[in-house]
Amino acid sequence: MLATLHVLAVENGDGIELLPEAPELIWGFVAFALLMVVMFRFVFPRINTLLEERQQAIQGQLTEAEQAKGEAEELKRSYEAQLAEARDQAEEILAEARTQAETLRREAAARGEDEAAQVLARAREDGEAERARLVSELRGQVAALAVELAGKIVEKEIDAEQHRELVDAYIDELSGLS
Repeated sequence: MLATLHVLAVENGDGIELLPEAPELIWGFVAFALLMVVMFRFVFPRINTLLEERQQAIQGQLTEAEQAKGEAEELKRSYEAQLAEARDQAEEILAEARTQAETLRREAAARGEDEAAQVLARAREDGEAERARLVSELRGQVAALAVELAGKIVEKEIDAEQHRELVDAYIDELSGLS
């Protein structure tokens, strides 16, 4: 390309010389060679050192990231295990609560049945006592009515105690029939 530019410049007749003169070219080459020696001697080793340090830093960061990832996964597994354990405990608590609730329900039902049986027994006892009282009262009234009726029929006064015994015997006889 330089040769093409040189030919073009000569054809135009401008007289512009595109190529430097030989001593300038030699000094340029020497300066370039010195620059390359300095670069290879001082700059490139420093760049390589910096690149290696950078690579080691990146490798260290990758290692740390892998360790952090491993720790995070371990923590995740630990939390999942704790969560599963908490779920199991919650299920156990719920099962225990259900069992206790069922036990309490059964106990309450049994107490209710016992109380109902006691109330029924007391009602029966009260009924029997009331019946006995009424029977006794009726006996007295029937005896009094019988004595009065017998007195009117016979028109004479019967001894009340004999009459009462007679009526009681008759009532006992009737009670035995029913």
